[in-house]
Amino acid sequence: MFEFQESQCTDEALERYAALFSLCFPGANHLTPAYLRWLYRDNPCGRVVGMDALADGTLAAHYVCVPTAINLQGVEMKALLSLNTATHPSYQGRGLFTKLAELTYDLGRRMGFSSVYGVANANSTPGFLRKLGFQHVASLDARIGLGRPANIDWDRVEKDAEFSRKWSPDQLRWRMRNPANPLGLSRLGAEGSAFYAKTDRRGVIVWGEVSQVLDGIAETRPNVFLPRLSLGLYPHGAATRRFSVDIPGWARPSPLNFIYRSLRDDHRINPHAVNFSFMDFDAY
Repeated sequence: MFEFQESQCTDEALERYAALFSLCFPGANHLTPAYLRWLYRDNPCGRVVGMDALADGTLAAHYVCVPTAINLQGVEMKALLSLNTATHPSYQGRGLFTKLAELTYDLGRRMGFSSVYGVANANSTPGFLRKLGFQHVASLDARIGLGRPANIDWDRVEKDAEFSRKWSPDQLRWRMRNPANPLGLSRLGAEGSAFYAKTDRRGVIVWGEVSQVLDGIAETRPNVFLPRLSLGLYPHGAATRRFSVDIPGWARPSPLNFIYRSLRDDHRINPHAVNFSFMDFDAY
């Protein structure tokens, strides 16, 4: 028998989660207590919403979503970013992830969250679609090149985007402070701000842009000769490609799929009306 309880953000709980992640994902060295403290507890949008499964005092499984602010059809709403999940090897194959996810979404609904979204790879996407009722909105574009990957018409993005992450200055500063992979800032003048971070490929950085102008942060422009990876989606016709090329499917570790589930109704998102970048999930 399992006991289910809400996920916690105490130092002791974060140590337990880090130990479970270390057991389940030995190569994921970034899942430390310091990283979890930043992600679970320090987020300006609020602490994580999630559930744990316990078996005789042992942490058998864990699942959390990160609170975010989004613009959905022109209305600002609270949403959840589906993120960390792990099941102890001794308790795998018992449907714990699906159980914890549904409990988490019920909790999120009661807390006033409108929806859950996330990015799933080829292995995890079918489970989200079949077992949890998510919509497969679109596969993320993945491009690489030198310089800015695209010219973005932010007026058109604001007009046409049915879904976009809403970043406040405080949230952007928090996002930059990721202890596992801090972000750099490159100012784009009146066009907004660009953020970049290292990737798991040496000499390649990931690049994303927002329309906000972020003041009070030192600018750290990247080396102009470093290839820039662009991951995400823009509303149809809102971005014009620059010096970048598509990364072919065979060269990607796994296709990344943007998935979405409304917590209030059967609303589905137009795949051609999404504004989404690496900034909006946990790729880097």
